[in-house]
Amino acid sequence: MSLPPTHVAAVTPDWAFEREHWRRGHFRVAGVDEAGRGAWAGPVTVAAVILPGSAQDYPFRDSKQLSAAQRDRFAQEVRRVALAWAVEHAWPEEIGRLNILGATHAAAHRALERLDPPPQALLTDYLRLRTPLPLSAPPRADALSYTVAAASLLAKTERDRVMTELDREYPGYGFAAHKGYGAPAHRAALADLGVSPVHRRSFAPVARLLAGSGGGGLLAQPRPDPR
Repeated sequence: MSLPPTHVAAVTPDWAFEREHWRRGHFRVAGVDEAGRGAWAGPVTVAAVILPGSAQDYPFRDSKQLSAAQRDRFAQEVRRVALAWAVEHAWPEEIGRLNILGATHAAAHRALERLDPPPQALLTDYLRLRTPLPLSAPPRADALSYTVAAASLLAKTERDRVMTELDREYPGYGFAAHKGYGAPAHRAALADLGVSPVHRRSFAPVARLLAGSGGGGLLAQPRPDPR
């Protein structure tokens, strides 16, 4: 499977980072990546993936380089070929309690704990997890490593699915379109509708709106099941 010419990535992933672990006898390398760290609403979503250590080529790319249709198709392929995979969310309450980086780490550890078979080494996109396992955390790993690119596909597609569900539960904010990020339409909806239960109240744009309204403006609707 190859990418259409209009979506050929400037950088093609390979196995260079994984091979460093393979040389040390660590053949189950889990790639970890997240989606939604900078959004104003919804969860931060983290995926962990172990691919077969056969050094074959895959169509997987950093999810940001692909169309939505490609991401969905390639995410299905990741789930089909992976030795193990898991996806976890950290919701706004946890983000507010731990801060966004701490919540991302917590979700990453939950995803890693669910992998079966368990990983022998970790490879992340500059996410320096606290772990006894050998860890490589190079920048741009989602574009350079097949394993991290696979994780980026699962994290992005799962979070997009969640945000589309939240769009139906909290209509008017446009979550299905902007996925909770700070688009002008999102800012306008916040000013018009107030802050929903799935907004990150610790994030500055949302916190400012709450401060200006005296802490009100929360919609009296149930928060969705985080699972």
